Amino acid sequence: MPRVSIIGTTSWGMTLGTVLAKKGFKVEVWARTKEEASALLNGKLKSNGLPLDEIPANLNITGDVQEALTDSKAVILAIPSQTMRRNIRIIAPYINRSMLIVSAAKGLEVDTSLRMSQVIGEEIDKHFHRNIGVLSGPNLAKEILQGLPAATVAAADDPDTARAMQRLLTTPNLCVFTHTDVIGVELGGALKNIIALGAGMADGLGYGDNAKSAFMTRGLTEVSALGTALGANPLTFSGLAGLGDLMATCASTLSRNHYMGFELSKGRSVDEISGSMSGVAEGVTTTRVAWTLARKMGLEMPITEKIYRVLYEGLSPREAAKELIGAQVNHELTGRRWKLFSFLSRRRRS
Repeated sequence: MPRVSIIGTTSWGMTLGTVLAKKGFKVEVWARTKEEASALLNGKLKSNGLPLDEIPANLNITGDVQEALTDSKAVILAIPSQTMRRNIRIIAPYINRSMLIVSAAKGLEVDTSLRMSQVIGEEIDKHFHRNIGVLSGPNLAKEILQGLPAATVAAADDPDTARAMQRLLTTPNLCVFTHTDVIGVELGGALKNIIALGAGMADGLGYGDNAKSAFMTRGLTEVSALGTALGANPLTFSGLAGLGDLMATCASTLSRNHYMGFELSKGRSVDEISGSMSGVAEGVTTTRVAWTLARKMGLEMPITEKIYRVLYEGLSPREAAKELIGAQVNHELTGRRWKLFSFLSRRRRS
């Protein structure tokens, strides 16, 4: 029976582990401690809100990293983005040339502004870089665990790696598309969480579907502009890893980032909300990184700026909304230093 390793007992990690176990793989999930592994196996804990009453027989949870990674054909890192570097350093000695290395995290490293595949690349042997891939898309863990139909994107610089990920993860209810725009797929998954925070605020303030639709659309344009400036293909953001993920995260009550935004609109603090959640709202740290990048690059990103001020400077969600609505507007597809719509200036000159 082929073996697959999952790093992290997050809801997404346990969901992927369950999907792969049901597909016939021997799945080893690495927990932080042996005590946590034992508690999860015995049903005494839940994995970030997911019930674990029916752990497949061929899914094992272990606190021993060597046991988790020995003879695996693939390792999937389903952990919070700010712990990626620490975890990849621990597992790096067990990675080999034939092992797929998949990031299923949707965030950016705060200290470096790096994407997760870049963080992994810095910490492993350069000869294994072609094996790095990323997984992203409209993937709410609870729905996939329930067997509801879903689609996702497996992206890698090497098309063979993307196809290997596709073969590994495809099931009758999970359609896996391949992609080679790693930058766009990763940034779509990370940056959409900023917009989901704002969508949750809009819902919490009762602004209605018209306002929320406008906010999501303008947010996607802003995400696409930053992504393109960082080297992504702008078309990637109209696909599953961009628009698809944005729609699911902004609309669903299962979204942690939407929940964070909703609760912020009620006057609760970020720390208070985070302390009451079973998982991590990645949009909080991603907003900080995106705001920093926009300032360094001279990009005009009003939505990101307002969300940043709500999270880190005490601006109320209602005041942020007023400022956005009252802001001076120009052509819908233009913004300071946006490369995404440079064709507009060419058309004007012609």
